[in-house]
Amino acid sequence: MSKLLLIRAAAEGSPSPVIPNVAEIIIGLIAFSILFILLRTKAVPKFEKAYTDRTDAIQGGLERAEVAQREAEIALKKYSEQLSDARGEAAKIREDARAQGAAIIEELRTKAQEESARITAAAVAEIEAERQQALNSLRNEVGTLATDLASKIVGEALDDQVRQSRIVDRFLSDMEKSK
Repeated sequence: MSKLLLIRAAAEGSPSPVIPNVAEIIIGLIAFSILFILLRTKAVPKFEKAYTDRTDAIQGGLERAEVAQREAEIALKKYSEQLSDARGEAAKIREDARAQGAAIIEELRTKAQEESARITAAAVAEIEAERQQALNSLRNEVGTLATDLASKIVGEALDDQVRQSRIVDRFLSDMEKSK
């Protein structure tokens, strides 16, 4: 049915609903041109500026990220070097402490040996002094006994100190020879 209407409208000479009127086409072209010129002069530069700003921001962000990455790598290398140096220094300090500990132990050992030697020497000297004292005491007792015995054997008193001393010394030297 719509085909029939179209055919009838074309035959009657009335304006066609499909084909627009020439005045409408001209007004449409003028409106489109004005809209195109406005968009071209106002909107497109703003879009291009926004696009350029966005591109610059992204490009700047990438460059900043690359710079930050390089700085981070440099900082990591420095940190690794410092850590390595610190480990080396710690190892050196430990080694020095071990060496100092060994030196202190050796020094204490030497001091202990010296003290032991000093105590031993003092003990030996004390023993020797006591031995000499015992010998002197024994010599006096033996002398007294020998003098008493000799007085009894000889039958006369040997009270003379010089004479007693000679007799005791001769007796002791004879005893030492007989050993």
